[in-house]
Amino acid sequence: MKKILISLLSIGILGCATTKKIDESNLELRYLDDVIIPQNLKIEGTKIGGLSAIDYHKGMYYLVCDQASQPRIYKAEIPLINRSIDTVIIKDVIVLKDNNFYTHHTPDLEGIRINKNELVISAEGSIHNNKHPSVFTISSEGAFLSAYQIPEYFKASGTQKPRNNGVFEGLSESFDKSGYWVATELPLELDGPKPKIYPTKSPLRFTKLNKNTQTAQRQFVYTPDGISKFPINWFAINGVTEILEYAEDKFLVLERAYSAGYGSNGNTVKIFDVDASKATNTLKMENLSKNEYQKASKRLVFNFKSVKEFLTKKTIDNIEGMTFGPDLPNGKKSLILVSDDNFSSFSDQITQFILLELEIK
Repeated sequence: MKKILISLLSIGILGCATTKKIDESNLELRYLDDVIIPQNLKIEGTKIGGLSAIDYHKGMYYLVCDQASQPRIYKAEIPLINRSIDTVIIKDVIVLKDNNFYTHHTPDLEGIRINKNELVISAEGSIHNNKHPSVFTISSEGAFLSAYQIPEYFKASGTQKPRNNGVFEGLSESFDKSGYWVATELPLELDGPKPKIYPTKSPLRFTKLNKNTQTAQRQFVYTPDGISKFPINWFAINGVTEILEYAEDKFLVLERAYSAGYGSNGNTVKIFDVDASKATNTLKMENLSKNEYQKASKRLVFNFKSVKEFLTKKTIDNIEGMTFGPDLPNGKKSLILVSDDNFSSFSDQITQFILLELEIK
């Protein structure tokens, strides 16, 4: 009887902590295709994997590898034919060249956006090793160019205590082209707890960085869903892995939850339509738990669970990267996503490219 009661309680809790209803009143996303590239694929002596971000620029895709010991970016072509992915062709690799900046900022690369001939990168650093998260630019050859100034509370030594492996994950050019939005994957420790299977106040900070001054100019709070599945092996996480501003103060936000003990079925991945137009500017708030503010509103527009049976391996993997691709023949936008296989260190993971069609109503 105890086990039955615990199970029923868990189901009730899960229903309160996660968003389930799809709202397509503003946006509609449709699954079109996916492709998996072989494991152990190599180019120029590097193993392709750990792909945590993707961007599209002038017919070429740029893919970030989050292997901090050998930070690199791949260039690829992904031709689309008849609303499907024809193939994925890895063309080149850009290796980050040594620079003193990386001594204090571990280049655990998590986001990428292209600005003319420069590459804008977000990195989580290594909080446990007192290495700061960062947003910086490199040349197309991998040479360090400059770094954005981030608020003190994001730094490894900051009083707000950022969580290790939970800082700058999502990165988007602003819709007005004046800067970049960078999103934390998890809350700062003093801002609030990590998402749980029950409802929590877990505020994430989305911060706009100005291109010209390379300083922070605005910020708002976004709250992720709770954990979607009760963890069997007592480890679970949910956070933001990518963002795209598609109109002024309107964002596509990718949330990825993982619960241990389910093997290749441990991931829950959703895309939300987010409106920050009425959200409070929290940039100068050192501790969100001690302040009143209005957070951004969100509505669920896509749950990968709904297309699981159509995916090549019928598996929802660790999807971390998202970019707008070329317009489709019908004039609608394409959305390309990529999964991080963690070099298959946790389970039988895959490097998967997914094509969605986006209709903005």
